[in-house]
Amino acid sequence: MTKINQKNILIISRLFICLIPCKSLLNASRYFAIITYNEMINMGMAITEKILSKHVTEGKPKKGSEVGIKIDQTLTQDATGTMAYLQFEAMGISKVKTELSVSYVDHNTVQIGFENADDHKYLQSVAEKYGIVYSRAGNGICHQVHLERFGKPGKTLLGSDSHTPTGGGIGMIAIGAGGLDVAVAMAGGAFYLTYPKVIKINLTGKLRPWVAAKDIILKILDIFTTKGNVGCVFEYGGEGVKTLSVPERATITNMGAECGVTTSVFPSDEITKEFLKAQGREKDWIELKADDDAEYDKVVDINLSELEPLAATPHSPGNIKTVRELEGMDVDQVCLGSCTNSSYKDLMTVAHILKGKKNNTNVSFVVAPGSKQVLENIIKDGGFTDIVSSGARIAESACGFCIGNSQSPKTDAVSLRTSNRNFLSRSGTKSAQIYLVSPETAAAAVITGKFTDPRDLEKIGIKYPSIDMPAQFYLDDSMFIFPKENSGKVKIYRGPNIGDPPASDPIPDTIAGEVTIKVEDKITTDHIIPAGSKMKYRSNVPKYSEFLFEVVDPTFHDRAEKIRDSGKHNIIVAGLSYGQGSSREHAALCPMYMGVKAVIAKSLERIHKANLINFGIIPLTFKNEKDYDSIDQADELEITNIKEILEAGKTVVVRNKTKGLEFKVDYDLSDRQKMILLAGGTLAYMKKQAK
Repeated sequence: MTKINQKNILIISRLFICLIPCKSLLNASRYFAIITYNEMINMGMAITEKILSKHVTEGKPKKGSEVGIKIDQTLTQDATGTMAYLQFEAMGISKVKTELSVSYVDHNTVQIGFENADDHKYLQSVAEKYGIVYSRAGNGICHQVHLERFGKPGKTLLGSDSHTPTGGGIGMIAIGAGGLDVAVAMAGGAFYLTYPKVIKINLTGKLRPWVAAKDIILKILDIFTTKGNVGCVFEYGGEGVKTLSVPERATITNMGAECGVTTSVFPSDEITKEFLKAQGREKDWIELKADDDAEYDKVVDINLSELEPLAATPHSPGNIKTVRELEGMDVDQVCLGSCTNSSYKDLMTVAHILKGKKNNTNVSFVVAPGSKQVLENIIKDGGFTDIVSSGARIAESACGFCIGNSQSPKTDAVSLRTSNRNFLSRSGTKSAQIYLVSPETAAAAVITGKFTDPRDLEKIGIKYPSIDMPAQFYLDDSMFIFPKENSGKVKIYRGPNIGDPPASDPIPDTIAGEVTIKVEDKITTDHIIPAGSKMKYRSNVPKYSEFLFEVVDPTFHDRAEKIRDSGKHNIIVAGLSYGQGSSREHAALCPMYMGVKAVIAKSLERIHKANLINFGIIPLTFKNEKDYDSIDQADELEITNIKEILEAGKTVVVRNKTKGLEFKVDYDLSDRQKMILLAGGTLAYMKKQAK
């Protein structure tokens, strides 16, 4: 049988699965017989296809088409989780319906004022009531902890954090999404995505000393940039894979999010098995690899032996330079940690580099272990003493500096960080210059006070430390609160800062209003709604909305409020790759509250586009990008007959009443998404469906 015939049979068998209802034992047996036959002929499949084929519940697995997939596990963190659980409560479900759902507290652990502490108590009570595992503040960053204690190869994971693809390092299809999508998954609903193209990153060779996994993903960002990769999955293969530990793989999948891909995934192999065994979870291991004759939409070869230390320069993870190009620049701050580079291997590597050394007197040096487990194990193995003795300040096992929630650098500072984002003002200091580097490069700057290629440390007698992963980690799960039986009568705690999710109205037949703001390319969710100290208002949407676009235009809120209260609609016009970065659904929820009804952009990123739809804001893209140049802030725009256009699939024409011009825009929406918009958002749509 030829490969073409096998693939044709595979397609036909999947179609039968979609068509045959399991209304009887006979039909059920036919259904499972087809699945068995399907599995017998599943030759030529990538890892991505293998996992998705077992999880697709709606739609056809055709690239570019919308499918619904079953979600096995979910995770939330406290910055997005509060609203996600408020939305889950609104669905009236008695218990979560996933195999596992975990609520992490890792973002707003700095408690200045009552708001964060109140939210954490709310999250704990919700977890107890609905059967969710609760990870207490101090237990660690969600992605690091989930990789350690819960991630399973071959499973699907949906998280209300854009760096959820970290789980791909252990062989999961792990996807970041808005909190409402995660709430729907916890309620047993499917998660909808565009069936992806699969790009193979073929790794050969082996990293040389002083070159790290961070340099691999920075090289990938150099190749693919931060835009133009929507609807794709990065799948790693090649002989170079077996040279990388699970934490190194997780660093790479974590920052795949910066390229805008749906997710990234590594095989589950003997390296994975050893990691799970060290975590006392060998029973969770399965082998998972691509077939030898798997076909990909694109293959990119990277020879690990040829890589050198790299850095992402301000203000985008895609602005890549070699460290050699930057060496000699004075460094004011070094921050080591975040969900990207805070594993045992990362910190022990730095501990060995800094052993017997002191941090430069001009460098503020902070270290945030990724989890309590990491902290306990580096203490046990002596690395903690070396780090502290070097002069490091030890921060909580939390997101902290990465989200601008602590350790904001001084005015005009140069700050080297091992985190994943360096967007303008994200650090909490707008004038600061943030560079993203490997732990090795960070450690070199701690010693020299300057941007230094870590390979040059050999010149001062520092040998490269090759760190082996422990055969057995010290394990302590006491910071988890696991669900108990008969917890349905638990009373939910609600502090005064917690309000119900604001309701959105059905999309009007005519959108008529002003261009409230016109923004350039690569506007991130951090530009739209800030993190840091303002995140404590995330469960108070009216208050949080006051800070919309404050990095770009601090007058936006007052202008939008005036337009909304006058009865007109607010419209946002944007350039390429609008909505990069965090899964922060408040970047759609708060604009919805302020009366935004449409976003017209050159292109939109996946998670933000989904969030806009979830909250009843229509996402549109210019048919001709040059029309962007014809629009100015405060122009009066009008779109008529929207309901008829969406239902009939007609072209949308936007009239610029101020300029006397018209231009066409596209909308890439499934029938389901159209119905959600017409209903006024996902919650309204679900209530309508339930009637």
